[in-house]
Amino acid sequence: MKKINPLLISILALGVFGIITTEMGIIGVLPQVTEKFNITTSQAGLLVSIFSLVVAISGPFLTLLASGINRKVILLTAVLIFGISNIVYAYTTKFDVMLVFRIIPAIFHPVFFSVALVTAAKLVSPEKSSKAVTKVFSGITVGFAFGVPVTSYLAEKISLEAGFLFGAIVSAIAFLGILAWLPSLPVTEKLSYGKQLGILRKPQLWLNILTVIFIFAAMFSVYSYFAEYLSQVTNMNGSWISVMLMAFGTIMIFGNFLFGGLLHKSVTKTVIMFPLLFALVYLFIYYLGSYFIPMIVIVFIWGAVHSGGLIVSQVWLTTEASEASEFGNSLFVSFSNLGIAIGAAVSGWFISYFGIHNLIWIGIIFSLLAFLLIIVKIQVFKPNV
Repeated sequence: MKKINPLLISILALGVFGIITTEMGIIGVLPQVTEKFNITTSQAGLLVSIFSLVVAISGPFLTLLASGINRKVILLTAVLIFGISNIVYAYTTKFDVMLVFRIIPAIFHPVFFSVALVTAAKLVSPEKSSKAVTKVFSGITVGFAFGVPVTSYLAEKISLEAGFLFGAIVSAIAFLGILAWLPSLPVTEKLSYGKQLGILRKPQLWLNILTVIFIFAAMFSVYSYFAEYLSQVTNMNGSWISVMLMAFGTIMIFGNFLFGGLLHKSVTKTVIMFPLLFALVYLFIYYLGSYFIPMIVIVFIWGAVHSGGLIVSQVWLTTEASEASEFGNSLFVSFSNLGIAIGAAVSGWFISYFGIHNLIWIGIIFSLLAFLLIIVKIQVFKPNV
């Protein structure tokens, strides 16, 4: 392959950043969305859960179907759809229209991730492929660290439309970069559908998948209502919420390295410890969430532990999918988003009956369910990791 532009890997990371900003940026502007459309918090929460549910349902199947399509075409189509969707969010006056344009980009979400990671690895020499993939994957953490809070800040300081247009601009830059610098990448060889689907016959894989679902449900049952919780329980204004979103996302970068180091020492011990640690953090949020200064401190701890859920879950699932790593990654994207959808939806229902302060108990319950599944898996299959 001819020499590529050195900025291309960063452009792919920017595409990932734009997708995470589109998917999760809505969390930081839920208060403004509820006001704009005159809807309840639980109704606004559908914008989070329906996106994740579509990713969960469509992810593995579309990744399989798209495995024979030119990678450049897939990447360009995906970022274009995300850019258009953000423009629709900015200017639509109908909540139903916004819901539809949460569904459409969600279909392309897992395909973009799978293709972007594979493409990054193939664009560089084999000894640099791991570094390239890591750089593209970093778009996720940076999306949480900056994409979500910047969206919230722009919505608070300028307008809700400005917040969404930020996501559109990011996608437009990624589109132009891919169009100009990425060479045509037709697929020349691929694993058969049968070989990829064969890993689904492993019962231990399904235990890990269920664990991932519960871990992400625990994470996003509360994080999906981050802005609403700080607004209603901690009594923070929009500016403080934007700062807290930035702090939460920034500390996630540190948490990613922290849990990565722990996993390197022992996957099993780290996976066992994670849901219990998360439940403990939630207890602190429940009992200290109404106090301004303590909640600021807790947000930093929460962000570090939250980021651990991403890498812990990904490693736990893919340890049972090494025979078809690309399909395994699509399973992770799909079922983690199913967990997000379940967590956000259950919490939305719970809030409508018991109030937003009590949603913390949903996160604790999901954490404990994940812990129980991990113990069952270890006792039955005794993994050597």
